Amino acid sequence: MFSAFQLDQVLLDNVKRAGYVKPTPIQASAIPPALAGRDVVATAETGSGKTAAFLLPLLQRMSALPRGRVGGLVLCPTREVALQTEHHARRLSRRTGLRSAVIYGGVGFEPQIKALRAGAEIVVATPGRLLDHLGRGNVDLRGVSLLVLDEADRLLDMGFLPDLKRILAHLPAGRQTLLFSATMPPEILALADRFMKNPARVAVGRPATPPKTVSQGVYPVAPDQKTVFLLHLIRQETAESVLVFTRTKHRADRLARQLTRAGVQAACLHGDRSQRQREAALEGYRNGSFRVLVATDLAARGLDIQGVTHVINYDLPAAPEDYIHRIGRTARAGASGQALSFVTADDARALREIEKTLGHPLRRLGTGESV
Repeated sequence: MFSAFQLDQVLLDNVKRAGYVKPTPIQASAIPPALAGRDVVATAETGSGKTAAFLLPLLQRMSALPRGRVGGLVLCPTREVALQTEHHARRLSRRTGLRSAVIYGGVGFEPQIKALRAGAEIVVATPGRLLDHLGRGNVDLRGVSLLVLDEADRLLDMGFLPDLKRILAHLPAGRQTLLFSATMPPEILALADRFMKNPARVAVGRPATPPKTVSQGVYPVAPDQKTVFLLHLIRQETAESVLVFTRTKHRADRLARQLTRAGVQAACLHGDRSQRQREAALEGYRNGSFRVLVATDLAARGLDIQGVTHVINYDLPAAPEDYIHRIGRTARAGASGQALSFVTADDARALREIEKTLGHPLRRLGTGESV
């Protein structure tokens, strides 16, 4: 039970209000050393509950510090992950008096400056925009006592290592650091060795594995039959909330238009959409206004969307790791879900690599060519 962590009662009340009943394995393993003040390096499969695993120790620590200056900093790879994390921070910090600000690019500076000047104690940020604010003198990080690197492997994949080093130079040496990552490549270990002090190492599950409660299968489909077969699957009653992945932004746009013309409430999410369009798509998908969200791999990592019943790979990804992160958007926090992939003749090699990484073949579910 969360009460075993000896969190402040207001945090325990917020945990209960958020619907958390029993700590997940990553929470049970990472929260105690973090609360004890140790640096932590944690790996866990997607959908394992890692956000609360770092937010609860952060909020507990911030509750004991002076107010009105930044004491906690969470670095995220994308604006969507940052927005989601700050949303969870606000929900878990109700009635604590702690204030948070979310900092990301693609939008104006003024609302972010206002939030920072209002005395936010917790900042959730993407590295590039945070450096912009540092360069303009809008934020002071000298009081940061706890740093979180969320999705550290993706931060490095996206080329943020130079930015991370520049940000770390602005932080006090005596801070506590929590690093969470789905995988643990050598670059992450080198980062931990350089910037962390004897970290507790926590590993839950086999790194880069999908949730055990997701049912996986593949459909052989001719390229020109994909959309027809997708509509067939979506119209099944069990497909209540569907996340569809395409390989490119152009294909995502086109497919979303095709679904809309066919009478399916669908939205589109990719990197060329404006921030307002991205937020509207996510909010509409979360509240059920859109039954289908068509996305590129922008949505494959980090986004915590509750209730996704089906993930459908309209285009099979080339990298097995992308496949695992995609299907991890369903079957989250112990729920069940389905992950279905369309496979053409050109996908044979990619499918073999995915099955090799998983350690088992994927179920063949018949053909989508005769719908």
